[in-house]
Amino acid sequence: MNRYIQVLALALLSLGFWSCTPKGTTIEGTIKGAENLQIFVDEVAIGRASTVMSKADINGSGKYSINFPEGLKSGIYNLRVGAKRINLVMNGSEKVVTVNGDLNTFQDYAVEIQGSKDSKMLADCAKRIMERSMSANDVGTFVDTTKSPLVGAFLAYLSLGNAGAYLGTQKRALEKLQQADPNSSIAAAYSEYLSVIEAQYIAEQSNQVVQVGKPAPDIDLPDPSGKRIKLSDLKGKVVLLDFWASWCGPCRGENPNVVAVYNKYKDKGFTIFSVSLDGFDDRRTQGATPAQVSEARQRGKEAWVQAIKADNLTWPYHVSDLKHWGAVPAAIYGVQGIPRAFMINKEGLVVATEVRGAANIEAELLKHL
Repeated sequence: MNRYIQVLALALLSLGFWSCTPKGTTIEGTIKGAENLQIFVDEVAIGRASTVMSKADINGSGKYSINFPEGLKSGIYNLRVGAKRINLVMNGSEKVVTVNGDLNTFQDYAVEIQGSKDSKMLADCAKRIMERSMSANDVGTFVDTTKSPLVGAFLAYLSLGNAGAYLGTQKRALEKLQQADPNSSIAAAYSEYLSVIEAQYIAEQSNQVVQVGKPAPDIDLPDPSGKRIKLSDLKGKVVLLDFWASWCGPCRGENPNVVAVYNKYKDKGFTIFSVSLDGFDDRRTQGATPAQVSEARQRGKEAWVQAIKADNLTWPYHVSDLKHWGAVPAAIYGVQGIPRAFMINKEGLVVATEVRGAANIEAELLKHL
């Protein structure tokens, strides 16, 4: 009888262990410096706003765990704490994905990843790009040779952005993604994004509306509170005129560079005038009622305001007409792809029509302070 009880106890104990095993997909790990904060997982769509899927509290030791009982489908995801994030690429088979790192270097992909081969591949490449040991040509080679079209496409999008000179690389990445999954929503969004980039590139090869040495066309739009702000009121300062949007992945990736330069020179005669392309372009959607347009623009405004806060864009000059790609300033400045930034000197003249990256922004700025 005692032997029977021992066997039964072992069986029940084993069953208990089995029932405690998390189902679906679990993302867990330790992030130093993030103690007692919250961590989020978002689903990412190329060129569109991300969708929050889940969140969890990080404990006092920096440990976290987020479980998705139904698993995570093949796709791209953000793992973020505040404004700092990295991207994960899932193939749909992952059970336990471990991501360890330090919050101070988290956005630099200085992380350890286990349990997701594609996520580790993307992180390794993204880190090399940030360290300048992986060039645009290397990205092209990666796109052509990788066995993961999703990693290839997202790396091309992440690293090449709206650079028209490398449209060929991005189109090859899109083609491989479409071949792998003709019904992919990610491929559809990527295709739409590249169409905009191509239109921008064509426009850049033709007549330029805004030219270096010419006065910067004025912009007069409301900020989130409704107060109207004019670009011309900033004469006497060197101004970075920055076109961006909360839904634009490359824009959000560029924001830390803009913030770094602003914080360094904000007390030395430099400021930023940000024009958001959030909102809704009713020219591109036939049949939308005024109520639907108003509701869509309100959602765009909320996303815009949240992104300003999340990315620490602390300068006071944020404006938008909430018309998305129908934004009047974008048309005036010939902006057909974002991020796009212009440098304007103290006299209100355009001195650069394409500045991107902290080093490039700072170098151009120092010429005019």
